[in-house]
Amino acid sequence: MNWKEFLFTGLYTGYFPKGSGTVGALLALLLYVILHQLCGRYGIVANVVLVGLLTYPAIRLGDDAEIYFAQKDPQEVVLDEMLGFWVTMLFHPFSLSTAVLGFFFFRLFDIIKPYPIRKLEHFHGGLGIMIDDIIAGVYANITIAIIMVIMKVYGIVLV
Repeated sequence: MNWKEFLFTGLYTGYFPKGSGTVGALLALLLYVILHQLCGRYGIVANVVLVGLLTYPAIRLGDDAEIYFAQKDPQEVVLDEMLGFWVTMLFHPFSLSTAVLGFFFFRLFDIIKPYPIRKLEHFHGGLGIMIDDIIAGVYANITIAIIMVIMKVYGIVLV
């Protein structure tokens, strides 16, 4: 077993024949829920630490993935979707509803790639693989924050 392949393919979820990015993001959602169950009220801090500690190694693993697959931004690499989802959830209080909302908005922004996300894919190597998903995660994070403010104004509570 190649440990780098195991990581950059998201525990081999990147080999799903269809929707590997969505499957990788679902794995990230599952790991996010587990992280919060294990860390309790410190889950938000744990997610910040996770993103902080994994960003640079993920970029380097992306470099290795392009060499391994001999192509730019290989479809099998889903570590970028995982990192992007975890960025989506940064600083938001944990609830399963918020996590599912985060998953939906992250995948939406990752697929439609609003400006400047599509332009960022032109970076070479691991940075090019990761940066578009990180920015999609930032867009999704901000979208969730706006929705939560609107819900608070109107007295709507997520379960």
